[in-house]
Amino acid sequence: MAKDSPIQFKGTTLKIIQTQLRTTDHATLHQALTELTGNAPDFFENELAVLDFSHAQDLPETADWAGIVDLLRQSGLHAVAACGLPETLAASAAAAGLPTVSADALGRQRAKAVDEAPKAPPAVAPEPAPVPTPPPAPEPAPRTVVLDKPLRSGQRFYARDCDLIVTAMVSAGAEVIADGHIHVYAPLRGRALAGASGDRAARIFTTSLEAELLSIAGLYRTFDAGVPAELLRQPATVSLVADGLSILPLALR
Repeated sequence: MAKDSPIQFKGTTLKIIQTQLRTTDHATLHQALTELTGNAPDFFENELAVLDFSHAQDLPETADWAGIVDLLRQSGLHAVAACGLPETLAASAAAAGLPTVSADALGRQRAKAVDEAPKAPPAVAPEPAPVPTPPPAPEPAPRTVVLDKPLRSGQRFYARDCDLIVTAMVSAGAEVIADGHIHVYAPLRGRALAGASGDRAARIFTTSLEAELLSIAGLYRTFDAGVPAELLRQPATVSLVADGLSILPLALR
């Protein structure tokens, strides 16, 4: 293809969020998204998403795909495909602009096995010239971000592609988000969302649990009636177990 062609194709690497949905009911999804994002229009910062229905049960034969796509878009999440749907729903999703992708496409590519051919005898090569010293490699991106200032109501802090350590209070109405673990060495009174990019092994640690909402890899728990008395203002750790959140006391020495 000529370099001055009006259309060209090039490979690229895009970060896509795997969004697990257990229903296509618009009202149910709207309520869950409201509890999770607080209706913040830039919560997901225009991320791309694949809608994964592989864990859904008793799905209806029809769905309001335009409504679901618009609902997610209101929080800054742009659905581009779907997976895990039965044949009828997959066809209607594709007609609405959500083509079906396989579950394997959401994971890392596996290296292809290559049959080893008989090796030819090594050719005698001239002595190689001295190899110039390569320039120093760039410093790796930080694995941990530290937030040492209080986060007030209405404020949000996102640690992208790393863990987050918070040494000051997270006020009610405030929000801390990380793609990895979250450590809060102060009262956690707002919302904490770990594993925001889908890391199910992520955890949340706090020295004083008073949270409004806790979430790991998109699965969340709210505390509208308050944190249980045995955990309130106590050190705690939160992890994901069997598609649910486990909240346990954290022993500090």
